[in-house]
Amino acid sequence: MDTKKIFLNESELPRQWYNIMADLPTPVEPPLHPGTGQPLNPNDLEAIFPMPLIEQEMSQERWIDIPEPVFEKYLMWRPSPLYRAYSLEKHLDTPAKIYFKNEGVSPAGSHKPNTALAQAYYNKISGTKKIYTETGAGQWGSALSFCCAQFGLECKVYMVKISFNQKPYRRMMMETWGAECVGSPSSETASGRAMLAKDPDSPGSLGMAISEAVERAVQEETSKYALGSVLNHVMLHQTVIGLETQKQMEIAGDYPDIIIGCSGGGSNFAGLILPYVKDKIEGKEIEIIGVEPNSCPTMTRGKFAYDFGDLAQLTPLLPMHTLGHNFVPAAIHAGGLRYHGMSPIISQLLISNLIQSKAIPQIETFESGITFAKTEGFISAPETNHAVAMTIREALKAKEEGKEKVILFNWSGHGLVDLAAYDDFNKGKLSDYKLSDDIIQNALKDIESLPKPKQFKE
Repeated sequence: MDTKKIFLNESELPRQWYNIMADLPTPVEPPLHPGTGQPLNPNDLEAIFPMPLIEQEMSQERWIDIPEPVFEKYLMWRPSPLYRAYSLEKHLDTPAKIYFKNEGVSPAGSHKPNTALAQAYYNKISGTKKIYTETGAGQWGSALSFCCAQFGLECKVYMVKISFNQKPYRRMMMETWGAECVGSPSSETASGRAMLAKDPDSPGSLGMAISEAVERAVQEETSKYALGSVLNHVMLHQTVIGLETQKQMEIAGDYPDIIIGCSGGGSNFAGLILPYVKDKIEGKEIEIIGVEPNSCPTMTRGKFAYDFGDLAQLTPLLPMHTLGHNFVPAAIHAGGLRYHGMSPIISQLLISNLIQSKAIPQIETFESGITFAKTEGFISAPETNHAVAMTIREALKAKEEGKEKVILFNWSGHGLVDLAAYDDFNKGKLSDYKLSDDIIQNALKDIESLPKPKQFKE
């Protein structure tokens, strides 16, 4: 057997993030002011973000230096290892080679600290005292809590209520790092109270939680808001994943034919693929697949349009694949994938046919996660299981075709605080959610009056 794990020396950790905006064949259309409908300028965002992050959000520079304090903190777990999934390959009897980048080795257990550290740092040097944010399954909330502690910032997290109830250990992690976590919608904010008045038993959504966090952030002079996915600067920070992986794949002597990642807002997927998208733009033949839940099919059944990032319409309008800001997904266990919109960058890649999207039902994802745990040993986060499931599909397809493909996927986080979901699966309590076209069309009606991107298609 060849090498199981491929490591990089700390000296090989990338010193710069890669900005795909410099190389896109078709540029991403600009975000719009929610009041005027005009393209945003940097000053429009100062109420919620520090200026260094605003500059990165709008930057067209190909390479952006990683600040030394962030680089030093990255060394707590980076570079992360690349694994060859020999046992899974053998179990599937596939001629495919399967590699996975292990982002579960971070203190928070996922890829999320890659941007949380950067955002905490830039807020600290800009005079921010407290950061408000939202979280779905708790991966982002726990990551930002950990990173705020690293730079001496206060942190408050509005956690989607269904996940707040399903995943108490995420809340405990946040509180251990010194953050405060409340279930959303809550009675603490005007937007939360309005949502509860409409539905006192609401399971919540990321759109709702974003509204609450933004509302609080703009009320305090020394507070800011932080987002763990979707935005350009978040995608930028996550490229440390793909940049490391390229070096590791070179050591392995392989180059991927297929690259896979789960997709909610797009951050872990973008983090792995964007350096490879540059290769594809330059002529490499690669199949790149973003995988989402059947119950929240933003890319596969949503519409590319300008939409708000939150329910209360406090955020700028973003050009993205969306199910409508009022869409409330089913209460599946993959809480981190329950978001109505997709990153503008990922959406543009999809329109440009540089990537493709697939949706997978919940039961298949857990079946695949069990297979992965029994072969490779690691228990995956429910979100990550979507990438595992698509990897298994592609490996079996390679077997049917008799082709020796190289498959690479992002193992974006462990599921050790998601064991209640596995317990429900093992006891037969989980089911697949069938999302009707009527529900999607009703949610999309709410964006019909909003401005249309130039690339809008009916």
